[in-house]
Amino acid sequence: MKILVLNPNTTASVTDRIAAAARAAAAPGTEIVAVTAPRGLPYIANRAEAVLGGAVVLEMLAEHQHTVDAAAIAAFGDPALGGARELFDIPIVGMTEAGLLTACMLGRSFAIVTFSAGLVSWYRECIEWHGLERRCAAIRALDAGFASVADVQDEHRARLVALANKTAAEDGADVIVFSGAPLSGLAATVRDEIAVPVVDCAAAALKQAEALVALRPRKPQIGAFRRPAAKSSTGLAPKLARWIARE
Repeated sequence: MKILVLNPNTTASVTDRIAAAARAAAAPGTEIVAVTAPRGLPYIANRAEAVLGGAVVLEMLAEHQHTVDAAAIAAFGDPALGGARELFDIPIVGMTEAGLLTACMLGRSFAIVTFSAGLVSWYRECIEWHGLERRCAAIRALDAGFASVADVQDEHRARLVALANKTAAEDGADVIVFSGAPLSGLAATVRDEIAVPVVDCAAAALKQAEALVALRPRKPQIGAFRRPAAKSSTGLAPKLARWIARE
């Protein structure tokens, strides 16, 4: 089984963290194909950047879809998830969706802990898109800056653990979800320091992708996620343009 792990930002060291967390969770025989966006932003932190990253996600999927069994969009916020499922035939999971749904299997309510307050309002909209707002106890973010997005989990490890325990105690969260690709792998290292279960979204996305491959779902022929009719385009990446045109 081959799972494509797409990082829609341009920071290769973040891709390395995501891939390491995915590989640690992978079943024997599962191969992780990790890809970093060839253009775009160093990390996605708002709605506009998610739209830009989403376009790159579609390009990367068009490039790699025929060589993998499933794909995971490895950015919290799941840029282009709906469009990707509509357009391509392989199972595609989002890191946000996988993390939140996994949390829902571990408790009645979850809280998101992230590294930047600027992400909170956008994350709330993401939760609503997935229909899980009633399960979300809180979204908590650090109030400190960081020197490097790739190393934010190392720089603020103690603060992130304290914030997770705080929201579990004060907000009644049954499960903590560490959000943001730069926090990939953190849950495994701090799980015994937090009073409730902790979900790593990269690991959850990999396991959900494996499960979907095993279930062999059919591509919808009707409904919202059926493949769109052929259409010509101008200026798109060649493989994406050909796929949209059904050539």
